[in-house]
Amino acid sequence: MIRSELIQKIADENPHLYQRDVERIVNTIFDEVTDAMARGDRVELRGFGAFSVKKRDARIGRNPRTGETVDVEEKHVPFFKTGKLLRDRLNGKA
Repeated sequence: MIRSELIQKIADENPHLYQRDVERIVNTIFDEVTDAMARGDRVELRGFGAFSVKKRDARIGRNPRTGETVDVEEKHVPFFKTGKLLRDRLNGKA
């Protein structure tokens, strides 16, 4: 599912809301999650999961084509851990 499909589904299930308002709500939620993660905060959506940022230390890597060693800089990467309800639902337990 992509963002536009999510907006359409919410708008269809809530006919009392204008599509532009649903779009604003969805965009605000995504923006807040993104901003929180950019600050290094953890975002938890109960039953769904938790988004966090993990730090990857600098290391020496290897170019797979040439075999030459390369310095890989430290970086921060997004991480998602599923919640129990989502995990159970995916595994057919709910």
